[in-house]
Amino acid sequence: MRRTNLKDVAARAGVSIRTVSNVVNTPEIVAEPTRQRVLEAIEELGYRPNVAARQLRQGRGGAIGLVVPEIDSPYFAELAALVVREAEALGWTVLIEQTDGDAARERQLLDGARGQGVDGVIFSPWAMTAEEVSRSAMAPPVVMLGEQPGMGSVDRVAIDNRGAAREAVEHLLATGRTRIAAVGLQPHLSNETAEQRLGGYRAALEAAGLATDPELEVPVERLHHPEGMTAMARLLDLATPPDAVFCFTDQLALGAIRTCADRGVRVPEEVAIVGFDDIEPARYAVPALTTVAPDKHRLVELTLATLQARMAEPSLAGRDLVVPHRLVVRESAPAPTG
Repeated sequence: MRRTNLKDVAARAGVSIRTVSNVVNTPEIVAEPTRQRVLEAIEELGYRPNVAARQLRQGRGGAIGLVVPEIDSPYFAELAALVVREAEALGWTVLIEQTDGDAARERQLLDGARGQGVDGVIFSPWAMTAEEVSRSAMAPPVVMLGEQPGMGSVDRVAIDNRGAAREAVEHLLATGRTRIAAVGLQPHLSNETAEQRLGGYRAALEAAGLATDPELEVPVERLHHPEGMTAMARLLDLATPPDAVFCFTDQLALGAIRTCADRGVRVPEEVAIVGFDDIEPARYAVPALTTVAPDKHRLVELTLATLQARMAEPSLAGRDLVVPHRLVVRESAPAPTG
């Protein structure tokens, strides 16, 4: 079957081919009655613009890069799936790369992005700062996904990690917990997200009149299940174990729950546990995990829109954009009673 083209649409709408092209590419310059007539013809004929041809005319290849620390992290895997689906609707192909939070790898991928033929990059660094990213002259337009503050022509889209962490710890305090641990600091990395979450944890304790205790702030090498298990074991071996634990990721929290089960420690009766990210397994754990849920759909939607704007106008000032989050209360740290 022959593919419907601009000429067919123009004939059906009674306008020129140029007018149809304007409706597809720059609809704001077409009068409303004419635009509606052309859109109706497009719908009736099932016309679909040739995105690849349009991108070639614009000097673009139609591909963007997504650079994340860990592809095997459920959080980043869920984000990547959303990015691929949303980017496809924009006619973009997504090339995904993993850095493991290594500074040299981050710089290599960012500096080599232009050579890969991508038109823009969504970049989640754990080592490079926004200032370093902005100085990478060879890179295509970049939007940073995460907590590093933007600078210059670098955009940043993130949630309020500090505020979300504080909200999670305030929830634990409201349930009567007073000895609350934090698991997830990564001093070996320039991980601003972890620093922000630690800051929120400490701010909640301070507001409640509780002193921070270094032995309750447990660093980890990675943010995965085994590290959560090991950190929880360390906490349970203290002379006075915590009665609650705030974990910087759901994977850490699920590992902590497993250690409690192995040790015969009841969750939440003896120790309440809160995670961060609301990954899918958190909903099916036993007990189901209380966690901070970023609005991932909005995060991806806003990131792609910001990248699209940056690609269209590279000289725009950098923006710091924040998306919503919510605390999802489940069985591992239920709502206070009474």
